[in-house]
Amino acid sequence: CSALFSPPTHLALPLRHRRNNNLHVRCGGGGGSESNDFVVSSSISSSSTRGCSDPLEVANRDVKLKIGIIGFGNFGQFLAKTIAQQGHRVLAYSRSDYSRAAKEIGVEYFSDADDLCEEHPEVILLCTSILSTEKVLRSLPLHRLRRSTLFADVLSVKEFPRSLFLQVLPKDFDILCTHPMFGPDSGKNGWGGLPFVFDKVRVGSDPTRTSRAEAFLDVFRNAGCRMVEMTCADHDKHAAGSQFITHMMGRVLEKLALENTPINTKGYESLLNLVDNTARDSFELFYGLFLYNKNAMEQLDRMDWAFEMVKKQLSGYLHDLVRKQLMLETNNEQNGVDQTFMLPSPSDDRLQIPPSSEIPEKKADFVVVNGTR
Repeated sequence: CSALFSPPTHLALPLRHRRNNNLHVRCGGGGGSESNDFVVSSSISSSSTRGCSDPLEVANRDVKLKIGIIGFGNFGQFLAKTIAQQGHRVLAYSRSDYSRAAKEIGVEYFSDADDLCEEHPEVILLCTSILSTEKVLRSLPLHRLRRSTLFADVLSVKEFPRSLFLQVLPKDFDILCTHPMFGPDSGKNGWGGLPFVFDKVRVGSDPTRTSRAEAFLDVFRNAGCRMVEMTCADHDKHAAGSQFITHMMGRVLEKLALENTPINTKGYESLLNLVDNTARDSFELFYGLFLYNKNAMEQLDRMDWAFEMVKKQLSGYLHDLVRKQLMLETNNEQNGVDQTFMLPSPSDDRLQIPPSSEIPEKKADFVVVNGTR
């Protein structure tokens, strides 16, 4: 089989089989009149079939899960719609009443977390805000769930939920930290090609549990996402340099109250779109990106440094121009400028290195609050 097919990488996963999918074979018994009947079970090891992409095998991967979504706001509904369309049974719980929205997309809504957990979902997907995640997780009736339940999250930061899950969840529970790098706006026309980051923090070696984790990831594979397996620490490092910077610049530009003009350039249109996209997200999300990603402060320092460097560069040009003009008016000669009193020309500016985590941080000053330093 491996000599005939070259399957995509994302198909090279352990197979998940339907019931009664056995192959019955009858072979002659060494030329005699007797024959041997035997059954080749469909539960063939994944290592022996990894190279095969037979359509039947692909169909056997199609496992339907019972997925409970905790937090059924805008993002939870956005994910639930696609999950339900793929044939999975979706249960939802939220503090607010979203029963009508759930019914419209084929989701079973529960107003009580105990009732949802008593349905024994195979996967619990947290779609809460970053700031409320810990409170919500600690309030869930975990004792009503099966001991091997898979917990997953979709937060925009990853080290925080990873640590929280490992601390709060029983050791028998599986943990999968994920982050769809898109939302209801950027993913409204489909998820094809959009990155989906995941880290299998803790998944049991039992075939049932590994198959369940892969079945959940298949939701995003089947939707066309670009699957990126990455540690939570690496995700937060990259996200601080991309997602947090994007939100930060959008918030800063929003304060400028940029307006549409009759002579917009393409670049200016991009800035207006940036402001519009970031303004749609709550400030709670932006604050969570800052508070729960230790790399965010470093990016803020780098932005401050970059802004000051550009200001100094502009001031150097301006100071140079003013001095030349003053000297020209005084001496009526353009070349009579004493170069030793001028600021360095921007072209002569020394290479500046932005601050980074490798440079020792300045120790914070201590203040006394209520008698405590």
